[in-house]
Amino acid sequence: MASAVLVELTGIEDAQERVRKVVSSLKKAENQRLDEMTITKRVDMADRLWYFLLAWIFIVAVTRANVQSKVRCSERSMEVDIVRSSPQARIYLQQLKDYPDATCKPQLSDGVATFRLSLLEQDMLRCGITRVVNKVTGQKVYYHRIIVEEPADSSKHTFTVKCVITEVVVQPGDAIAANHTTVRRSVLPEGFQEQDIIEVRGEISVSAPVPILGVGVKQGGTLVTGELNVSPGTPLQMEIFLDNESAPIYGLLVTYMQVTDTKTQEETIIINGCSVDPYLFENFYTVNGDFLTAKFRAFKFPESTYVQFRGTVNVCLDKCLGIECSNGQIGFGRKKRAIASSNTDKNKLFEVTMSTLIKVDFEDDVMIDQVLSEFIRKGKNRTEERAVIAEEEQSSPTTVGTEERPVIAEEVREQFKYKLTEIETNAAVSSTIATTFELFVFFLAPLYAIL
Repeated sequence: MASAVLVELTGIEDAQERVRKVVSSLKKAENQRLDEMTITKRVDMADRLWYFLLAWIFIVAVTRANVQSKVRCSERSMEVDIVRSSPQARIYLQQLKDYPDATCKPQLSDGVATFRLSLLEQDMLRCGITRVVNKVTGQKVYYHRIIVEEPADSSKHTFTVKCVITEVVVQPGDAIAANHTTVRRSVLPEGFQEQDIIEVRGEISVSAPVPILGVGVKQGGTLVTGELNVSPGTPLQMEIFLDNESAPIYGLLVTYMQVTDTKTQEETIIINGCSVDPYLFENFYTVNGDFLTAKFRAFKFPESTYVQFRGTVNVCLDKCLGIECSNGQIGFGRKKRAIASSNTDKNKLFEVTMSTLIKVDFEDDVMIDQVLSEFIRKGKNRTEERAVIAEEEQSSPTTVGTEERPVIAEEVREQFKYKLTEIETNAAVSSTIATTFELFVFFLAPLYAIL
């Protein structure tokens, strides 16, 4: 009897133990389900906040980028109206933020900043307008970059303003209706030749773009503009390059360059692609044809702290041919002995007139010795006659001594160590992406820490 009761009690205990295990399993399953639901809710909340931040950043970016502007073009001028987003907004031409010439500053009226820029041959470089002439159609494109700064949030927006003027040819005696114009559609220029061997990379079914030229001066990787000051004798590097869209299609060649104090003094430094004086300014060098660099040392004029470089750049199909200059260096121009047989590049499609500005002056405590005095250029007075001569120098044979002071040039290269730097033409895009990424990290890192 006792044994039977003991067996029965043992069976009850086993059943209770099994019930406890089942209940425990059910509790664990319920807890696991609740945990999964909590995680799902948190992930869903994080995703919603992520999309909210994306939308917010997009809206802010669009709002900041939405600069209201209007461009009016004529054959003589370009007028640009920009609506100021706030009274504190600063609006200026690229590289000319603190440039003293009132012609290059906007006029303010009723919350609108208005630039009035001349497109005349003798005035267009005064404020740094770039002109691109299509040698096939005669079309002229004038453009500049304008910067809008908002001190309140330290934002800066850069955009390009452009005027396109197409040459209209009307022959004497032609009857043309009042609402009809004839646009010149010429064949390729006389003597135009493609290279004998051209690598075919694919089929092109769209029109070739109008090249946009970038030009800048760097000191050890830092861009030098009219807003920064460098000392005479400082090693610098000029860079001229094409935009990303044009770079795979065209090549560059600097045929002519002069420097001016922006007032009355000027000096020619490159003729027919070769440096007049390598001690002052070396020949341009390139690896791929669409990015040119030239080393030089900063110099100034006696009566001005500003130095403006004004140049003529040929844009060729694929690449422009670099030719050996008379001093044995390769310059992206023609040999002097080859000028008589070819006054134009045979694959030249565009001619670009460009400029860039730097500010050069001595430090307050620097004594001007004989070495530094080499970098104070007297220049020549700018006259109408000089302008005509400069044009003739580009298109006719010359006997300028480009071999002048080659030994001194070698000594300069040894005394001053140049630092070559590469730049990305899409730096603005990279900067925007980097800034956006930093915003993501700034907002989302604390969010995930909380979750």
